[in-house]
Amino acid sequence: MKQVITTHKNTDFDALASLVAASLLYPEALPVLPRQVNPNVKAFLSIHKDIFEFPRVDQVDLAAVQSLVVVDTNAWRRLDRFDPLRKREDVSIELWDHHPDEGDLLPAVSRREDLGANITLLTRALKERRILITPIQATLFLAGLYEDTGNLTFPATCSEDAYTAGYLLDRKADLAMVNRFLSPAYGQKQKEILFELLKSAKRKKVNGYRVGFGKLVIQGHVESLALVVRMYMDIANVDAAFGLFETQGQDKCMVIGRSAVESLNIGSLMRCLGGGGHPAAGSAMLQGVNPDAVESMILELIQGNQQASVQVSDLMSFPVTSVEADLPMSEVAGLLRRNGCTGVVVEKGRLVGILSRRDFKRLRKQDQLEAPVKAFMSTNVQTIGPGQSPLAAARLMVKHDIGRLPVIQDGRIIGIITRSDCMRYFYDLLPD
Repeated sequence: MKQVITTHKNTDFDALASLVAASLLYPEALPVLPRQVNPNVKAFLSIHKDIFEFPRVDQVDLAAVQSLVVVDTNAWRRLDRFDPLRKREDVSIELWDHHPDEGDLLPAVSRREDLGANITLLTRALKERRILITPIQATLFLAGLYEDTGNLTFPATCSEDAYTAGYLLDRKADLAMVNRFLSPAYGQKQKEILFELLKSAKRKKVNGYRVGFGKLVIQGHVESLALVVRMYMDIANVDAAFGLFETQGQDKCMVIGRSAVESLNIGSLMRCLGGGGHPAAGSAMLQGVNPDAVESMILELIQGNQQASVQVSDLMSFPVTSVEADLPMSEVAGLLRRNGCTGVVVEKGRLVGILSRRDFKRLRKQDQLEAPVKAFMSTNVQTIGPGQSPLAAARLMVKHDIGRLPVIQDGRIIGIITRSDCMRYFYDLLPD
């Protein structure tokens, strides 16, 4: 075979649906399923094994592969045993992915859009190419869409996800079957774990969020831990919850996170820990790491120090227009008018104040234009570090009713971030 399609390990319904949809778009390609799949996906496949049957990677001659199509992930580490292809320059990679963060696959062809579910992206392509799907395929696709969007309730859900759900229902998707496989088992074992999590729960206020942490040692495989963490979050009434599960006898720690607020992106946090996910949900498996250390790592990430997320340094403007404190207001007015910006006041290389358009409105007389800048500048200057998050910057601006923040590193001004910069980021208005 020359072309292979695959998806991420611990395959969920969105990944499986994307794998099946891609096999319709690439009929000559071989769809390959990872060895590890989620329990509900395994149950679905066991019932539909005559319809959905895939070889595993150990049954594939990787030396013969010339093209790799990857769906629902953009990271090599999340693929199952495809590392030999990573070093081959003769292998072309095509990507279909809905995760916002850029990975390390370096595809020749990339179809990445920030959608609630990856199957939404592939269903659009099927419709554009007039490829019809069967009711069973539509049911699988709807299961993937509902799982990744929380039945269209997660913050990352977009209008196209809802339109796609309607189209799949038109194609006779079976809602009863979807509900059956998306309703995880909640039995005595899960009740006991939830009770233990609530007993040991720690709640902390971090960067304005109420965050809950539950740690537990578990024996063997326990299904529906994600459901337990979700219930823990609801009962504890926190903005986000993290379950840290140590497996007895193994040097592993499973981290499962859930978020009830749009601004706290669990998927981004989990990717920093080597896992993955979406804005409202994610997980990671860490080897040889103490749960207390994992908690500390998560707390630091929520503070906005993660390198993988968007930081103030990514949004700020530089270089900064600066003036000396003794300069007349008339000269500064001309300078700011020419540059179309607000001037940061610097004296001997040290930030001593900031001048805004609001300060110019205080000028009542003509002779005040000859007064020095220091007579009108604001000296109580709020600043921010380059590694902080856009949310942290926005919170400071709202709290102090200001429109800009100088960005300081090692005592030096390296940039400035404005309210407009933050709004463009929050409302996804950044240039392509």
